[in-house]
Amino acid sequence: MTTQDLSRPVRLPRRSRQGVVMGMDAWQLTCLVTAAIVVLISVNRFGPPGLLYGAPVYLPVGVFAFITIHGDSAPRQSGLWLMKQLRHASKATKHVYRPERIQLAGTLNLPGARASIQLWDVDGVACVYNPHDRAVTVTAEVEVDGFLMKDIPERYDLAQQWSSVLASFTQRPGIKRAVLQERTIPTTIRAAREYYETVARRRRVDPDSAVSQNYERVMDRSEPFAVSHLNYLIFTLDLIALGPQLKSLGGGEDAVKALAYLEARNLSDALRSARISVRRWLSTRDVAAMSRVAFDPEFAANVQNRADEQRGVDPVAIGPMYLEEPRGKNGVVYTDSGVHTTMWIHEWPRSDAAIGFVEPVVFARMPSTGEAITHILSVVLSPVSVKKAMRRIEDDKKIWRGNEKLRAKRGVDGSAADAADWDALERQEEEIVAGHGEFRYGAYLTVTAPDEERLDQSVAGMRNALARAGMEPQILYCQQAEALMVNALPIGVGMK
Repeated sequence: MTTQDLSRPVRLPRRSRQGVVMGMDAWQLTCLVTAAIVVLISVNRFGPPGLLYGAPVYLPVGVFAFITIHGDSAPRQSGLWLMKQLRHASKATKHVYRPERIQLAGTLNLPGARASIQLWDVDGVACVYNPHDRAVTVTAEVEVDGFLMKDIPERYDLAQQWSSVLASFTQRPGIKRAVLQERTIPTTIRAAREYYETVARRRRVDPDSAVSQNYERVMDRSEPFAVSHLNYLIFTLDLIALGPQLKSLGGGEDAVKALAYLEARNLSDALRSARISVRRWLSTRDVAAMSRVAFDPEFAANVQNRADEQRGVDPVAIGPMYLEEPRGKNGVVYTDSGVHTTMWIHEWPRSDAAIGFVEPVVFARMPSTGEAITHILSVVLSPVSVKKAMRRIEDDKKIWRGNEKLRAKRGVDGSAADAADWDALERQEEEIVAGHGEFRYGAYLTVTAPDEERLDQSVAGMRNALARAGMEPQILYCQQAEALMVNALPIGVGMK
């Protein structure tokens, strides 16, 4: 009798390295095409000597296409840097909120075009309406009791059930995006203090006794090490694809609210079947609090110590009072009381990974002090229909075969990475045929600290944690403000 090996049951889809042609992206190909055009013009104009005349132009451009900066192609990084300089020139890299300035009704305190996002309350559930994408988003705080304390077979069973829930998103139109998010922030021990005060009052403990004073000191010393790990599912609906349903509900804002509320209940039922409980659907004050704490970490204790009837933050304070992308520092962004660096997870575990392999990231610690690292980890999943997924696999196979022919003409043998790309395509096709869904996915990790020195230590600790999890990050240079908004705001958006 054979038993299934559940010690490493997770296989993540491999990210292809084939590129558009021979592993090169569109930016690199543009440089090569430009260099070829210069050569062609020079030869047509001056004949063979034109190769010498045009060399100062086409050689630097051609070589530039193969240079990498920060793990990315130099042409692409240069384009991002130039766009940031344009933002600096137009004073678009700094946002300061002025409370007394007249604001347009219905707008939020958010930088740029996101100010037009609308926040609606539907029976205690916050619906975030994005008029630019014609999408509405609801957010649930979820939990799986004791997941990391369960044995491997039970973890595997939970993962399989969650996989079936994700697969259902690809089988019906209207699901625009699902974001799985984990937030680790400093917290308070208010509950422990209130419990101690209640017990001490009931048992008439002398507050001046040595035991009482010692317990107070223990709580005071443990306060800086208290952290909370919160998990969210951010669910975004495409209102264009759901047009017929909106029409049947009467159309307009009321129809959007009704549809969002209905889908929230449907999602709760689907999660319950996978033994994932929805602790609560976030209200408008909860959504504002999530964003507020991300921009102003020192404000977190204030929010967390509020009573239940005063929980959250008024939506008028949802955004940062101050946000700046500093000139000359392309890997950080400043907000009210925090300095942030956002990274893109560009490499997932190359081999099969265990269920819960992101545990080192969730519980990452500072190398020097052992304090928990404040961070936001988001996995953005965009469902792909079966038809589009099969077409994408066929196109990728054509690119792989084309690259293989080019390598054969050059007399170059294919590498193990190329073979792994083909095997990954074959495996993805088999999984889709077997009924599994496909998602376009991206993962973003924002690390936050009070100052740049602490931020450097936090990033170093997080890199160590990512290495233990088999993941590799890449700092999103010249895109930090946009990347922070993707992670801080629970509105179900990604980066293109």
